[in-house]
Amino acid sequence: MNLKVLLPFKVFAEMRGVSRIVARGSAGSFGLLPRRLDCVAALVPGILVYETEAEGEVYIAVDEGVLVKSGNEVLVSVRNAIGGMSLDKLHAAVEQEFMHLDEQEKSVRSVLAKLESGFIRRFAEFQHE
Repeated sequence: MNLKVLLPFKVFAEMRGVSRIVARGSAGSFGLLPRRLDCVAALVPGILVYETEAEGEVYIAVDEGVLVKSGNEVLVSVRNAIGGMSLDKLHAAVEQEFMHLDEQEKSVRSVLAKLESGFIRRFAEFQHE
């Protein structure tokens, strides 16, 4: 398989000859082998594992995103990724950087939720008139 990890502003990594991939979705971890059916999965912050004959197992900490498998191509598009560290440091990076939202992001999400609920309420009132 060919694996490409995409960030919003660049290509983080591109590997060929990947024999297996393990990623983490909202329902838990799942694996991809070369002959698996095509699929799309939402990813949650965690560790993405891929294996090649030359490098063995490689670990990348990824933020939330989307994984798309189409034929022999696997695209992983995430908000942020960190690689090149030991597994322990990657787990710490996931917890520190990806799992904890900063206060500004929490307030923006709260405002957006209020806007959405207000829009839905007004739209429902408009339909009843």
